Amino acid sequence: MAFIERQLQLAVNKIHQWSAFNGFTFSTAKTSCVHFCRKRSLHPEPEIKLEGQLINVVSEVKFLGVIFDKKLAFHPHVMRLRKTLDKALNILKVLSNTSWGASRPSLLRVYRASILTKMDYGCVIYGSARQSVLKKLDPIHHSALRLCSGAFRTSPVESLYVECCEPSLDYRRTMLAIHFYFKILSHPGHPFHTHKQSQLILRLQRARPSVIPSFFTRVSKFLNSFNLDSVQVVATIKYHLTPWNSHGLNFLNPFKTFDKAHTAPEIYQQLFADHREVYQNFTPIFTDGSKCSSCTSFACVFINSTLSFQLHTSCSIFTAEITAILHALSQISSGPPDNYIIYSDSLSALESMISLNRFSHPLTFNILELHDRLSTKGFTILFCWIPSHVGISGNELADNLARSATNSFNSPVPVNDVKKYVKSILHSKWQAQWDLKNTNKLQSIKRLIACWPSLPIRKLDTVLTRLRIGHTRFTHRHLLLGEPAPLCTACQCQMTVLHILIECPRFDLQRIRCSHSSCMTLGDILHKDHHPQLFTFLRTIGFYSLI
Repeated sequence: MAFIERQLQLAVNKIHQWSAFNGFTFSTAKTSCVHFCRKRSLHPEPEIKLEGQLINVVSEVKFLGVIFDKKLAFHPHVMRLRKTLDKALNILKVLSNTSWGASRPSLLRVYRASILTKMDYGCVIYGSARQSVLKKLDPIHHSALRLCSGAFRTSPVESLYVECCEPSLDYRRTMLAIHFYFKILSHPGHPFHTHKQSQLILRLQRARPSVIPSFFTRVSKFLNSFNLDSVQVVATIKYHLTPWNSHGLNFLNPFKTFDKAHTAPEIYQQLFADHREVYQNFTPIFTDGSKCSSCTSFACVFINSTLSFQLHTSCSIFTAEITAILHALSQISSGPPDNYIIYSDSLSALESMISLNRFSHPLTFNILELHDRLSTKGFTILFCWIPSHVGISGNELADNLARSATNSFNSPVPVNDVKKYVKSILHSKWQAQWDLKNTNKLQSIKRLIACWPSLPIRKLDTVLTRLRIGHTRFTHRHLLLGEPAPLCTACQCQMTVLHILIECPRFDLQRIRCSHSSCMTLGDILHKDHHPQLFTFLRTIGFYSLI
């Protein structure tokens, strides 16, 4: 402690000297100190002075909206956050009446804007808290989803996630932590850009699992499971675009007046032949990108050679097309100045070179810089769009080479591609977990996790949601009141949504009258496009008002 005090006192003295020289003053009353320590035995607190006065040692402090306690358990922050969210939840309670309330999309927008954003803020920091602490936020999440969807209070949380297409908070914390990690890697000026996880820290973490892990320790587990350990991301660099120079490349499009759906391939081939006669002095280069579920690749076709490489799986097809153009320019730069024309079937890749803004693909700026460099050396380089799969030989060859590429191309991945890849992996894991919920009533109706359209009338949408989940007021209110489950008077079995809609013989006549069939499944009635006579049938048997 004596060593820590000396070091901190020297730092405070330097800060005080700097502030006095520049005309600033620090308030001693508003300055506080937190001793982060997990020792339970008595130990001295640090004594640090500012302007001759001792800085007050406190057990917790609020910094940029996050409460740091002395044990870094983040329990005070979570409890304060939950208290704040309880008040924000009242907004949804006012708007979410099941008879005349707002629509589900509107309620979900309000929830994401007023509640979910507050839980997301700082979760990269307080996400290291124990699961028992983090779970204190789950009831807010579940209550909000029940209000937005109109589901009955006894509905399983897994069904709420799938019905609202809104994942669990643990899912979101994992996704945001990985996103923040790659955001750090993409900024060379970030203090943790060159951070390497210490093996000593990892050994200590394995030896003492009770110790709260650091951010990089937590993220390393996710990177191992997602095979993202070796991924390098494209650095975010500020490109200084001078207004007196023309930025952006125009490209040729001799096929723009022809609709591909109504134009024969032979016409495109003849148009391309006419185009090549006009630009016969330009050496052609064909580029193409390809993406499947297992790999992403690109290819470049020159007059005397071809190149094809595989990129990281997380790369998008757009990145593959841009990389192919950039790689073609790199190959050109190693030769003598000449006239070249690069053909690409990606209209979006070529259009991205025309209009530049801060959201443009980072490799687009690399293409512009390399193009300007080559132009100053005497190169003349044109770009041209060509339609794909119409029999243009160079494009067909590039497409086949891209699909069959085997050599790996070690290039950094754009951050946005990594984020989409992480999101797709997490969604796949969520889908795999949902596939195992065989006893869940909604799982037999909604196999794939996706956003289904909601009904514009709130009452009808609430009824449909409760039927899909299988929990209604009539069939499950006994769980809240401590009463026995309702029984069917004709069949002497428990009343369920399945029994009422499909099985009970009392309603066979009404089923045939409404749906003209007695052999239907819940999936046929309650799927994405529900049966048009569903609500008529419910009103006929008197069950509509009991849901």
